[in-house]
Parts: sequence; structure tokens; C-alpha cells
Amino acid sequence: MKKLAWWKILCIVLLFYTLIAGFLFDVPRREIFNETIRNLYFHVTMWFSMIIIFGVSVYNALRYLRHNKPIYDYYASEAAKMGIVFGIMGLLTGMMWARFTWYMADGGYWSGDPKQNMTVIGLLIYLAYFVLRGSLTDDQQRARISAVYNIFAFSALIPLLYILPRMVASLHPGSAENSFDIYNNINAQMRSVFYPAVIGWTLLGWWIVTLRVRLIKAHQRFIDKEYEQELVKS
Repeated sequence: MKKLAWWKILCIVLLFYTLIAGFLFDVPRREIFNETIRNLYFHVTMWFSMIIIFGVSVYNALRYLRHNKPIYDYYASEAAKMGIVFGIMGLLTGMMWARFTWYMADGGYWSGDPKQNMTVIGLLIYLAYFVLRGSLTDDQQRARISAVYNIFAFSALIPLLYILPRMVASLHPGSAENSFDIYNNINAQMRSVFYPAVIGWTLLGWWIVTLRVRLIKAHQRFIDKEYEQELVKS
């Protein structure tokens, strides 16, 4: 039986620690946030993990453009999928957090905040990446064109999420009209949970990516074997 890699064990340990510490450890009482500040371990960490995984996707896209090996295209596309999953999870946890901290009059989950709107635009740009891949039938053409688009999508995502929302009025901390910076106003105890959570969620995302790539490779070997058998019969 194959032994579990050390980083997979670390992933499991960190996520258990995040869940236990995230719900049971004491948290500082901040104005408006109160107990909901615990969502920092689940909402903000999703954005960190999303950016890291998208970065891995772009890195493999660049490697494909340089080496022209299908394995890099597999990693690029699967990492992009995982990045979208993290983005959706970050958006959903943020919507729930917003409802209980921004006290929207209609009791809804969407305020039209610039950060929310930019997030949707960013995710749509990445969803278009898969529409593009699905529209191309030639494997090499699909891999090369989508690799170039991947670079564009990542380059657009950074200003959409981390630059433009800070330049306009927003309910999010750190914006032009909200000087409270939650990242610099959490205590050491919260940091001792926050950063392990980022590592744990990112490792989980990478774990899923590797499993997906292994599945693609197994499927490709099966197709190649069938093709060889057809050649022998003919």
C-alpha cells in the first residue's frame, strides 16, 4: 500500500486544526464583526488559496508554451477549475458574512459592493477560459490558445480583486472610504489560525488537482490502448 505523502498528512492536520480552532478558540471583539470574525478563517483564506492555485495554473500554462508537453496543459486546466471552486466558495462565504455584518435592509445577501461585482467579473473571465477550451477540437491548438488566455485571465484578476475595489467607495475593509484593515487588526492568536488555514486549504486544492490529473492520464492511457488494439485488428 502506497504511503501518504507528507504534504497530504500536513493538509489533513491543518484543516482539522482550522475547523477546531476556528469555531472554538477565542476571538477578539471588533466593532460590527463580533463573532462573525471567525469567518476570516473560511472566507478570506479562500481568496488566498484561489490566487495561489490560479498562479499554479498560469505557471503550468507558461511551461506548456515553452515545452509543449500535454501534462502541463492538464495541470493548467485542472488548477483553473480548482481556482474557480475556491472563488465561488469565497463569494458564497462573503455573501453570508455581508448579510450579518452590513445589516442589509432587505435581508438579502447581495449589496452590489464593488468587491462583489469585481469578483463575479473575474470568475466570468475564468469561466470563459473553459468555454474557449470547449470550442476547440484540436488538442494542441486548444492547449496553446487556452494557455495564452490563461495568462490574460490571471493578469486581469489581480487588479479586479485587489486594486480597483480599493480605489472606490466600498463596504469592504481597506477601501477608499473604509480605513479599517482587517488583515492588520487581527491579533496573534487569530494569525496562528489564519495562516495555517491558508496553507491547509491550498494544499487541499492542490491535492484535488493532482487527483484530477491522474484521472486524465489514466483515461488517456485507456484511449491509447484502445487505439493500439484497433490498429492491430486492422
